[in-house]
Amino acid sequence: MYFDDFAAGQAFHTPRHTLSEEEILAYARQYDPQPFHIDPQAAAASIYGGIIASGLQTCAIAFRLTLDADLFNESSMGSPGMDRIRWLRPVRPGDTLGVLAEVTAVTPSGSRPDRGRIDVDYSVRNQSGEIVLTYAITHLLKRRG
Repeated sequence: MYFDDFAAGQAFHTPRHTLSEEEILAYARQYDPQPFHIDPQAAAASIYGGIIASGLQTCAIAFRLTLDADLFNESSMGSPGMDRIRWLRPVRPGDTLGVLAEVTAVTPSGSRPDRGRIDVDYSVRNQSGEIVLTYAITHLLKRRG
């Protein structure tokens, strides 16, 4: 989809992904080696009561799921950033995540007629429908030729 295909109020669902414990451990060992992400015994004794995924891993998976939904892959020109990132619940081995993307604003560029930006609120839910992560992104998209 291109900028011109989006309207405020549209919503999209992504495919889903189930996290394995090994996937969580491998990511955390490399990028976020806190005890509750990498050490089952320490995690069991923590406030989480077991291994949980890194919040950054949850963000990365959610972004990948958005790309897998192929909403704007061919028109993306990047993004100036993310806002309002909130980790609301721990993500555990065996959790299945899916993303709901809700377009909140569509703004054509005032100086570059070949592009515009869309503001999107994202919520990531587990298999029980519980929201585990929310964030917002402004996407820069090409307009149709």
